[in-house]
Amino acid sequence: MSNVIEVNSEQFATEVEQHTGKVLVDFYAPWCGPCKMISPIVDQISTEFDTLKVVKVNADNAQELMAKFGIRGIPTLLLIENGELINTKVGAASLSQVKEFVS
Repeated sequence: MSNVIEVNSEQFATEVEQHTGKVLVDFYAPWCGPCKMISPIVDQISTEFDTLKVVKVNADNAQELMAKFGIRGIPTLLLIENGELINTKVGAASLSQVKEFVS
């Protein structure tokens, strides 16, 4: 069972920027092959890290967020803590790489 929440641009401020604690944000697109590869890993991370909130953003519908964070390629993972961007990872990654990224 996944704990991933899909958010749009309007929900981003409430769900991510105003959240207290760490949030893993997965920018993806339904047509993106590497995004499909990383999706089960993101789902697994959401169940293994109780203190981590995990959200997905469809990049096709969030051009303003893409511009705000300077995202040029997907998948892109952002790690945001208490509203501040603390880390970015671009491209597909293994489970161990994503675990290291969020810890």
